[in-house]
Amino acid sequence: MATASRVRAWLAVEQPGPWGPDALTQSRLDPDLGAALARRGQRSGVRTILVRRPRPARASARPRCFLAHSGRRQSWVRFLDVDHPAELLDLDWSLLASDQAPALGTPVGAPVFLVCTNGRHDRCCADLGRPLVRALVAARVGQVWECSHIGGDRFAANVVCLPEGVYLGRVGAGEGPAVLRDYAAGHLSLDHYRGRSCYPALVQAAESSVRRAAGLTELHGLALIAVDALDGDRADVTFARSSAPDQQWRARVGRARSPAARLLTCRAGGEARPWAYHLEELISPT
Repeated sequence: MATASRVRAWLAVEQPGPWGPDALTQSRLDPDLGAALARRGQRSGVRTILVRRPRPARASARPRCFLAHSGRRQSWVRFLDVDHPAELLDLDWSLLASDQAPALGTPVGAPVFLVCTNGRHDRCCADLGRPLVRALVAARVGQVWECSHIGGDRFAANVVCLPEGVYLGRVGAGEGPAVLRDYAAGHLSLDHYRGRSCYPALVQAAESSVRRAAGLTELHGLALIAVDALDGDRADVTFARSSAPDQQWRARVGRARSPAARLLTCRAGGEARPWAYHLEELISPT
């Protein structure tokens, strides 16, 4: 739990063909353009990634892009077709920070599922992500796209669900179709839930703890009420049931470095000690 990357604004650019470790600058996309998109994303707080259609589907005649906002209160995703990806540099990227969707492109009513298959970035993503993609396509599960690195290679196969920015990890090919169908119906698989990208890690840990304690799988079943930081590594986080605001949980969560060092990715050059999150106290509704 608490391993989703912190992202509230997304730009995904369709680029078929192979991707290198740094997909934006190591693909068939012009590397100078890829670098410009990366710089713009860093300045604007936008996560910029590449996507491609699962085989054997053909790429679009005009590159398709996703604009998405994964906010705490509102989220949205829109398709945008461009004649050339360079046109994206002319957009006002600050629009992606708004809860209100811009009048650009076409709104998307169903979830968009992004599966990381960036094997040149980490072999685990290809070895585990591609079989998942094939299973999802065979089962005709919604809108599925392959994507470049999204974080947390050790949790492959990884799925990001837009527009909410929900991260799911260690999703196997055999169970994937059921997990994502449940998601499309508004329910989370808590066994695969890594967190929601709009929340910082301590809040993600608290939300996961509350959900597990209450057996609450409804995607929009909880509303964040308050976060009281105790210090840099501990916080009191209060959630309420969305359908019954008087039902509230207060979770005190903390973090510490894992006592055991381990390889965090398939291509890691050495072992590391990631953050481990723990529940110290949970006060449930009476």
